[in-house]
Amino acid sequence: MSGAQPAAGPEASVPSAAATMRAAVLAAPRTFQVREAPVPRPGPGEVRVHLAGTGVCASNVTPWEGPPWMTFPTEPGGMGHEGWGVVDAVGEGVDALAPGDRVAALSYHAYAEYDVCPASQCVLLPPELADVPFPGEPLGCAMNIFRRSGIHEGHTVAIVGIGFLGALLTKLAKDAGARVVAISRRRYSLEVARRMGADETIAMDDHKAIIEQVKERTDGQLCERVIEAVGKQRPLDLAGELTRERGRLIIAGYHQDGPRQVNMQLWNWRGIDVVNAHERDPQVYVDGIRAAVDAVLNGRLDPSPLYTHTYPLDKLDEALAATRDRPDGFFKALVTP
Repeated sequence: MSGAQPAAGPEASVPSAAATMRAAVLAAPRTFQVREAPVPRPGPGEVRVHLAGTGVCASNVTPWEGPPWMTFPTEPGGMGHEGWGVVDAVGEGVDALAPGDRVAALSYHAYAEYDVCPASQCVLLPPELADVPFPGEPLGCAMNIFRRSGIHEGHTVAIVGIGFLGALLTKLAKDAGARVVAISRRRYSLEVARRMGADETIAMDDHKAIIEQVKERTDGQLCERVIEAVGKQRPLDLAGELTRERGRLIIAGYHQDGPRQVNMQLWNWRGIDVVNAHERDPQVYVDGIRAAVDAVLNGRLDPSPLYTHTYPLDKLDEALAATRDRPDGFFKALVTP
């Protein structure tokens, strides 16, 4: 990649005001354009990251398709929030990071060559991960969701939706000693779930048949923990039906395309706990990213087989179309600037 080189001090590595970078701008529905934009300068307490790559999040699909609430064009690099790379400039007051440090960054304009964020929202990546793609935000999200799920040895856990997040949670739940039932509409996803340790898999087709299958496999008791990881109404309905009395339903799917209805009679009658596992505190996100670094280092997680497709920045539309359509063999897209 081209760009500024690491320097000894914060000001030495800041490009001139005329310096530009390549950044993706959503100009219209399903139309990203790569444009020249000013290279951002880190302010006090901030760092600038020369990005090596960015994960493509399924939450980008809805705004990319152009719902009524979207405005165009977006800010340069906007919607990208799964970046990692090398710090190449630091702002005033930053002591914990220096140019040359490799980090996973919780930033929000990462569909670009550079992004800035508070130094407190960067997690240092150790030398062992020097050549490893590390989209920190979704990895940290998986760790935080697992923590809030309260999964223990002996639990039966149903995971409804096996995408990147669901696959990681399958591995974490299995390693905790749980019996894991993976449910997904794609055969390929179910194959991945088995590789991640799922004890049983069920195709997400007939709603009532799925409930009956889970009842049969749990002696009618259903599941102590159910994780909904799709973000749509039907899987949410199914997840509630699979949760046993006094069980816990964990909402991990990102519900952004409108209101949801819930079967409050069922939830109330069974006395289930419902946890919305999406964090909004950046420092909790960062704690999750740190936990993910540890999990990858100690072998508890190996997400690398899930990164199935890599696209250049000017093919971001193709990456999002694949994230939406999920063709056979596709699991997680990464974008390189």
